[in-house]
Amino acid sequence: MRILVTGGAGFIGSHLIDRLMKEQHEVICLDNFYTGTKSNISKWIGNPNFELIRHDVTEPIRLEVDRIYHLACPASPVHYQYNPIKTTKVSFLGTSNMLGLAKRLRCPPALFHRHRRQLRQPLHPCLRPAFQQRPQLGALC
Repeated sequence: MRILVTGGAGFIGSHLIDRLMKEQHEVICLDNFYTGTKSNISKWIGNPNFELIRHDVTEPIRLEVDRIYHLACPASPVHYQYNPIKTTKVSFLGTSNMLGLAKRLRCPPALFHRHRRQLRQPLHPCLRPAFQQRPQLGALC
């Protein structure tokens, strides 16, 4: 099976690639190395069943694969707080691009991952739904 792993040079992605390679799959690792490192996947470089593509998932890409594991996203608070716009683009545009690829190829996306800390971040007061708005002290009088 030909499998695409976005964020493949990251911690989770590289371990998934290790497993897939040991199971004799053809693996394409797609990463822009914003937070991932080449050393995580260096043991597979040169293997005929492994292909590394340096690419940002916020840009569409056309590949032929049987399955997609979309793990690309800055997961560390240091990284996603440093550049929250980039994190948001990866979360939305990257996911949209990978879902579009899966739809075009008629292959079910196997895994789409978002870091739990990103999902629990408190919203800015201006972005909270009305029922979550905290009243101002002056408004209570």
